[in-house]
Amino acid sequence: MSLARLLALVLVLLLIALQWRLWEGEGGRKEVAALQVKVEQQRTENEGLKIRNEALAAEVEDLRAGEAAIEERARAELGMIKPGEVFYRIVEPAHVDSDPSVAVDAKR
Repeated sequence: MSLARLLALVLVLLLIALQWRLWEGEGGRKEVAALQVKVEQQRTENEGLKIRNEALAAEVEDLRAGEAAIEERARAELGMIKPGEVFYRIVEPAHVDSDPSVAVDAKR
C-alpha cells in the first residue's frame, strides 16, 4: 500500500469518525431535536403565562383605578351591601312531585 493510499484511508476514517460524532454524539441531531421540542413547549407555556399576567395586570389596574371595581368585587365575593340597601335572598321552592297519589301515600 502506498503512502498516498494510506493517507487517503486515514482521512476517510477521520471523516467518518467526525461525521459519526456530529450525527450521533453529544450535541448531535437527537439532542438538537429534543431541545427543539423543549423550546416549543416552553414557548407554549410562556404564552399562557403571558396571557395570565396580562389578565392579572388588568385586574390590578381596575383595583387601583377606582371604587367601582372594589365595590363590585365586595358585592360578588363577600356579599356586602351599602348602608341603607336591603338585601333580598330568593330561595327556590323545594321540588314537589306532580303525582298526588305519591303525596297521599307518603302522609299515611
